[in-house]
Amino acid sequence: MEARVDGMSSGWRTERGDASLADVHRSIVVRGSGPGWRRAAAFLGPGYLVAVGYMDPGNWATSLAGGSKFGHTLLVVALVSNIMAIVLQSLCARLAIASGRDLAQACRDAFPKPIAYGLWVLAEVAIIATDIAEVIGTAIGLNLIFGIPLEIGVVITALDVFLILYLQRLGFRWVEALIITLLGVIAVCFAIQIALADPDWGQVIRGFTPTTEIVRNPEMLYLALGILGATVMPHNLYLHSGIVQTRAYGQTLPEKRQALTYATIDSTVALMFALLINASILILAAATFHKTGQTGVAELADAHKLLGPLLGLAIAPTLFGIALLCCGINSTVTATLAGQIVMEGFLKIRLPPWLRRLITRAIAIVPAAAVTIWYGDAGTARLLILTQVVLSLQLSFAVFPLVMFTADKAKMGELVAPRWLIALAYLIAAVIAALNIKLLVDFVGGAG
Repeated sequence: MEARVDGMSSGWRTERGDASLADVHRSIVVRGSGPGWRRAAAFLGPGYLVAVGYMDPGNWATSLAGGSKFGHTLLVVALVSNIMAIVLQSLCARLAIASGRDLAQACRDAFPKPIAYGLWVLAEVAIIATDIAEVIGTAIGLNLIFGIPLEIGVVITALDVFLILYLQRLGFRWVEALIITLLGVIAVCFAIQIALADPDWGQVIRGFTPTTEIVRNPEMLYLALGILGATVMPHNLYLHSGIVQTRAYGQTLPEKRQALTYATIDSTVALMFALLINASILILAAATFHKTGQTGVAELADAHKLLGPLLGLAIAPTLFGIALLCCGINSTVTATLAGQIVMEGFLKIRLPPWLRRLITRAIAIVPAAAVTIWYGDAGTARLLILTQVVLSLQLSFAVFPLVMFTADKAKMGELVAPRWLIALAYLIAAVIAALNIKLLVDFVGGAG
C-alpha cells in the first residue's frame, strides 16, 4: 500500500498514482531515534548516483578539449556549474520530499497534456544524448583496456539493464554500493595521474577566477556550454526526485524537514566530489597537453595514447582507461533509472519492472548504438561534445518547471522553498537560458 500513498495537497490537480520506482519505493529504513549520524547515514547514496551524471564520459570530452585548448581558464565554468547543480539538486529533493512526486509526475499533473508530452519528448532526447556519451565512453574504455571493437563494446553496454535488475532484487543499497565503489576507483586513478602530471598549482588557482573572455570567444563559449551541459544534466533532475523516495522517512513535517536536510547534505557532498573529478580531468589536460602545445586533444583515445609518453609512465594510460570504463558503467546505470522515472512519470504506464526497464533502455540505447557504430573511431569527440551542448539546450525545459513547483506554496505546503533560494534558482535558470540563446545566435551567425 505504501507505493500508492496519494501525496496530494491542495495545489495538485490529480492523484499521484503509483510511486516513482514503485518496486524500491520507501524500501530503505530510516530510524526515528538514535544518534543523528545513523539517520544521516540512511540518506547516504542518492547524491552519489546523481553525482555520476556530473562526471560521465561527456564531461571527459568537454574537459579534455577545454583543458588542452585553453589551459586552466575554464575551471571557473566547472565551479559555477557545480554551484548551480547543488542548488538545483536540493530543489529536486525538496519537491520529492514535500509532495511525494518526482519531477515527471509533477509536470504531468501541472501542465496540459500537449505540453506534458512535449516535455516528455525533450526529456527522452536529453536521455538519448546522455546515453550516446555514456555508450561511447564505456565502449572506448573497453577498447582501450581490452582491445574490444567499439561495435561489440556498444552491445556490451546494453547489458547494464540486467545488472540493475539483479542489484535491485538484492536491494537498492546494492545499486548505491556499486556506484560508490566505482567512484572510489575513479578518484584513485585521477589522484595518481595528477601526482604524475605535477601541475602548476598557482595557475590552477587562477583558473577558478572569472574572465569575460569565456563569453566573448565563441569557441570558448561553445566548450563552456558543453561543460555546463555536461555538469547540470536534465535527466539528473528527474533521477534525484525519484531516488530520494527510496528512503522511508515518515510523513510528519519534522520527519520531512529532517529528511530534506540529510538529503541536501548527501547531494552537496557528492557534487563537491564530482567537481573534484571534473577539475582533475581539466587540470590533467592542461598540465599535460596544453603545456606541451597539444591544443587539439579532445578524443578520449588520443588522450589515452598521449598520456604515457607525456607522463613518462606506462601505467598512466591504463589508469585513464580504467577510470573511463568505471565512469561509463556508472553513467549507464543511472541513465537507465532516470529513463524509467521519466517514462513512468509522464506516461503513467503500468508494466512489470523488468519490461519497463527494458523499454526505457531500448529507447535510449538504440539511437546511441546506431550513432556510435556509424561514426566508429572517427569523430567520437565531436559527437561527445555535441551531445553535451544538446543537453545544455534541453536543460531549461527541466529547470523552469522545477523552480516553479518548489516556489508554489499550494503544492509544497510548509516545505515551500524560501524566497532567497527561489530567487537564486530563477537567476540560474535565466543564466542557462541566456547562454543557450547566445550559443544559438552564434551558431546561426556562423552558419550564415
